[in-house]
Amino acid sequence: MTETNFIKDEDNEIVLLCKRGDLDAFESLVIKHQKKMFNIAYRITGNYEDAGEIVQDAFLSAYKGIKNFEGKAKFSTWLYTIVVNLSKNRLKQVQTQFAHEPVSFDDPVPVKDGYVNPEPVSDKSSVLEALEKKEVSQKVNDCIDSLDTEFREALVLRDIQGFSYIEISAMLKIAEGTVKSRLFRAREAMKNCLKKVLGDL
Repeated sequence: MTETNFIKDEDNEIVLLCKRGDLDAFESLVIKHQKKMFNIAYRITGNYEDAGEIVQDAFLSAYKGIKNFEGKAKFSTWLYTIVVNLSKNRLKQVQTQFAHEPVSFDDPVPVKDGYVNPEPVSDKSSVLEALEKKEVSQKVNDCIDSLDTEFREALVLRDIQGFSYIEISAMLKIAEGTVKSRLFRAREAMKNCLKKVLGDL
């Protein structure tokens, strides 16, 4: 595909420089997209360390594969698709390994209403308020984590990251109707989960 065949995309000029081996140009793409990539990876996997590694792996894959990028979709869509796929793969690995891993003394301790971290809480005047906010935020994250991967992806990409149905369809390689269906079911599941843990919304 020739350079003139690229679809309209603000990253096109930088991508063309990257194709010619310009490392500075690629670094500018890293700076521009890394935050959103990390957010996607974290929301899908639920783990900061995994998300960081996924973003690094995604950029490495993108750097190696950029010469084959044909511009049939936006560069950002291509890049985020790599992140989503790596996140799904990591999630599968973690779920497979989880049953075989020993428990660490630093892990959250399971209690009747969820988990408690073993480290002591900082003694600040607003600690109760901070804990309440943190608890609500944690419960929302727990509800997101409880979704099946296909529903979690749809929810993260649409409601948290704000991608269009067309973009999500391209990233997940599914029909727009399927995206909408998964999103509807994800929202219903979130509503039910949050109602259980937080009461009537």
